[in-house]
Amino acid sequence: MIRIYSEGHGEERINLEKLEIVPAENGTTAALIRGIVARLYELDLRFGGFDAYVSSDVLPGSGLSSSAAYEVLVGTILNGLYNHGKMPPVLIAKVGQFAENVYFGKPSGLMDQCASAVGDFCLIDFADPGTPVVESIPCRPADYGYALCLIDAGGSHADLTDEYAAIPQEMCAVAKCLGQDVLGRTSEAEFYARLGELRGKVSDRALLRAMHFYGDNQRVLRQAAALKEGDFQCFLALVRESGRSSMDLLQNIYPAHKAEERSVSLALALCARLLERDGAWRVHGGGFAGTVQAFVPVAGLERFRKEIEKVFGAGACHVLAVRPAGGVPVEAEA
Repeated sequence: MIRIYSEGHGEERINLEKLEIVPAENGTTAALIRGIVARLYELDLRFGGFDAYVSSDVLPGSGLSSSAAYEVLVGTILNGLYNHGKMPPVLIAKVGQFAENVYFGKPSGLMDQCASAVGDFCLIDFADPGTPVVESIPCRPADYGYALCLIDAGGSHADLTDEYAAIPQEMCAVAKCLGQDVLGRTSEAEFYARLGELRGKVSDRALLRAMHFYGDNQRVLRQAAALKEGDFQCFLALVRESGRSSMDLLQNIYPAHKAEERSVSLALALCARLLERDGAWRVHGGGFAGTVQAFVPVAGLERFRKEIEKVFGAGACHVLAVRPAGGVPVEAEA
C-alpha cells in the first residue's frame, strides 16, 4: 500500500495489488501514483509500499508543471527506497510521463518532467523523443541582479483542450506536406522555398506556427549559449524575442473562441510598460490563459509587484527561484 498525505489536499491510498487502469481515477492524483508503479513493474524495476507526508509551494495550475513535479517526487521516493537510487533523472521523467499519458489521461510531452527531474536551467534535445538529451545549465538570475516572477493573470483553462491540441496538430500537418511526421525532421529552407505551395494545403495559422517552431528552435540554442557565456542581457533579449513570436506566430496568447478573454495580453502589455527593455517577459506554460513569466530587476521588484497586483489582485505576482537540483533525497545527519 502506498499512502501519501498531501498538505491541503488529503490522503491517497493505492493498493499495489491492482496496477490496471482504473477509469474512475482518470485525471486524479491516484492515477499518477498507480501509473508510475505500473510502469516500474513493466520495466522490471522494484517498487513497494510507503507512507509519505507531502507539502509543496509549487503553484497548482500555474504553468509550473505541478503534476510533473508530483510525478518526479513519487518516482524519486520509489527510486530511493527500492532501487538504490540507480534510476537516472530522465528515466524517472519518462516514468512520470507514462503515468500522465496513460493513467491520468493527459497527452503531455516530456519537457516538464525532465526539467523537474534534472533541475537548473535545462537544454533538452528531443531529436529522439524516446531518449532525450538533457543538459543542465547552472544559472542564478539573482547573480545578474534579476528576480524571476510568475504573474497569475487569471482566466479560465476550461474549454481550452482543443486550443492546446490544435498547435501540434497543425504543425504535424505542415510536416506531412514536407514528407515527415514532425517538423523537427523537416528542412527550414525547404519550408520557406515551398511556402507558396504549402499555402492552401494547410491553414495560414499552421504556416505561422511552423515559422515559430523553426525560429524558437534556433533561439533556444542561442539562449543556452548566452547562459553558458554569462551574457544574461543577450538571454533576456532572446526571451523577449521568443515572447513576441509566441504572440504573433504561435498565437497562444488568448483563445480564438473567446473574444473577451485577453488576460494574458493585458499582463504582457503591463510588463512591457513597466519594464521597457530592462528585463524580459513572455507567456508561460501552454498559454491562452493563466500565467506570464517576467525577469525583473531586483532594484525595481517591489514597485513592479505593486503595479501588477493593482491590476490582477493581491498575491498575483510570485517571486520564484530556479532550483539547482531536481529530484533528490535529503537526509538528516545522525
